Amino acid sequence: MINENSKVMNDKVIKSRRYYAVVLVLLCAVVVMYFARGRKRFVTASGVVWTTEYHITYEAARSLDDSIQAVFRMVDGSASAFNRQSLVSRINRGETDVPDSCFKALYVTARKVYDASGHLYDPTVMPLVNAWGFGYKSGSLPTQRQVDSLLAFVGMDKTSIVGGRVRKADPRVQFDFSSIAKGYACDEVGRMLERNGVTNYMVEIGGEIAARGVNSRGQQWRVSVDMPIDDDTTVNHQSALVLSIDRGGVATSGNYRKFKEVDGKKVTHILNPLTGRGEQSSLLSATVVAADCATADAWATACMVMGLDKAKAMMERSGSLGVMLISADASGNMVVWSNKRFASLVSPQ
Repeated sequence: MINENSKVMNDKVIKSRRYYAVVLVLLCAVVVMYFARGRKRFVTASGVVWTTEYHITYEAARSLDDSIQAVFRMVDGSASAFNRQSLVSRINRGETDVPDSCFKALYVTARKVYDASGHLYDPTVMPLVNAWGFGYKSGSLPTQRQVDSLLAFVGMDKTSIVGGRVRKADPRVQFDFSSIAKGYACDEVGRMLERNGVTNYMVEIGGEIAARGVNSRGQQWRVSVDMPIDDDTTVNHQSALVLSIDRGGVATSGNYRKFKEVDGKKVTHILNPLTGRGEQSSLLSATVVAADCATADAWATACMVMGLDKAKAMMERSGSLGVMLISADASGNMVVWSNKRFASLVSPQ
């Protein structure tokens, strides 16, 4: 009887151990899966937005592609002059005067660069952009009289945001944030990533870049800056140099990819808001490094409008902006100039 009871007890113990062993194995599997799922890794996202390619790399425990697309939709719905239903298009048409947070942020950054650049950066050039065939309208090139008439309602000083309303001195004033929107979108994607706990990322949209932290090798992000190759039919990439950055924005503006030939002369898409025309200049491209990509984007455009000498004179004194200018000399050779801030970021090849 005692032996029988012992056997029964042993069987129960064995079964109990097996049960707990199975439970332990399953528990371990769940724990492993949980931590594997929560382990951060470098994720990439790429595609096309606003007719240009984007490439995003970030360290996270999961894909945030849906949130990236949401940022793109937000910026497009607010700032795209090519989207007839966007907020900026409706403000341009006088259908509303209530800005959203995106419009306000773009306006504030643009106004700062407008004032600091002596009004040479100006996002109210939309009527001129359309007149020269680079906007959402196309047609014959404008006469000098037409250009002069359009200049009457170009100028950020004719606008303001007061009491949560966009004020325009003339209803024909129109905004074009194309020169800053991609940079702002890079910043907004970066801010979204940070809200989701991401500390290491690089966001690139059509050559504009916002970066923070380090890459998958634990090193600062390496950013290649292109040489200005004269071609309006395709995008050619030939690196001029490489920057190393762990925080901030990088943007390049140039007249070598988007232009028209008129009577044998090149008409660029970067217009001087004071003259209403694209300036003839030896300056081929301007690359700017700033605390954020929107600011870098706006200043890169401002440098192109200024031309080589004015841009050099202004940026030589700048301690916060890193600037590289590539120009062509009398023989057609490319000449590279940079200020001290930019030179300090150049990575050895």
